[in-house]
This record gives sequence, C-alpha cells and structure tokens, in this order.
Amino acid sequence: MVEEASKSEQINITEVWTTTWETPYIMRLALSAGIGGLLFGYNTGVIAGALLYIKEEFGEVDNKTWLQEIIVSMTVAGAIVGAAIGGWYNDKFGRRMSVLIADVLFLLGALVMVIAHAPWVIILGRLLVGFGVGMASMTSPLYISEMSPARIRGALVSTNGLLITGGQFLSYLINLAFVHVTNQTNSQICLFSFLF
Repeated sequence: MVEEASKSEQINITEVWTTTWETPYIMRLALSAGIGGLLFGYNTGVIAGALLYIKEEFGEVDNKTWLQEIIVSMTVAGAIVGAAIGGWYNDKFGRRMSVLIADVLFLLGALVMVIAHAPWVIILGRLLVGFGVGMASMTSPLYISEMSPARIRGALVSTNGLLITGGQFLSYLINLAFVHVTNQTNSQICLFSFLF
C-alpha cells in the first residue's frame, strides 16, 4: 500500500504555476524543449489530412496502398533511428545541441516535403522528420528534467506529453480547416501544411 505524502512533500498545482510564472527561465526551458513534443504530435497527426491531397497530386500514390503506408510509416521508422542515435548524440554533444539538431531535422524534412515532385521525395522528407521526432522525444524530457527545480520537475516534464497531444490536436484543426478548400489549391496547401 502506498503511503500518503506528508504535507511538506505534497505539491499543488498553484505552487507549480507560481514557480513557473515567477521564473521566466523555467517557462522558456519547458516551452523551448517541449517544442520537440509539439512538432512530434503535429507531424504524426498532419499526415491524416495531407495524404488525401498527396493522393490527388500523385496518381501512383492513389493506386498503390503500399506507397501510402510507406509515406505514413516513414516518420515512425525515422523516429526509431533518431531515438537510438539521440542517446549517443546527447552524451557526445549535450542536450541543447540535440534539441537544436532535432529542430533542424524537422525544418529540413518539412522543406523537402514542400518541394516534393515525386512520392519518394515525400518519403525522404518524412524520414528526416522522423529522425527529428525520435531525437526530440528522447532528448526533450531528459533536458527538461535535468534543468528544472526538483520540486516541480514532474510537472514540467509532463508538459512535453501535453505538447505532443497539443500538436496532434493542432494538426487535426489544420486538416479540418483545409477540408473545404478548392481543388486547385489543395496540393499547395497540403504541402504548405508540412511547414507548420
């Protein structure tokens, strides 16, 4: 049976908010490191709506379900590799550099997808984004936990999970916003949505 924490060990949400808002460094830390979580959530969710327009733009994707599956799953494949390499990279170059590299990978992947002229280019972009997802999902909670005060560490680390689901929600809202866009601009908007 788990014992109840004593009054001195208990922490309430008011103390977390007060400490976080009164110390701007802590807020910036949690949000900047948590951006990886937001991008992780967004990039895993945005493909649901974007795939509809990708199928319109590239006929071969519409005709081959295995190609659709590769486009969708390539982010996860890249994330596996990114997380594995992320541990080594964290030890070698530090947490800040790892978060920065993950964000650069997100940006490069998005840019590659925007200029996509063939399905394999989208796959390459999704793979690069996956590397960023893996590295960010491994590094962000670690960096936040190492830099935050012990008393509110758990709450700050959980912001990463909150931002992951927030990113997924944001991607669904963006997909919903593009549902009623005319067919002429669908493909451009679809590719542009990868940049968010």
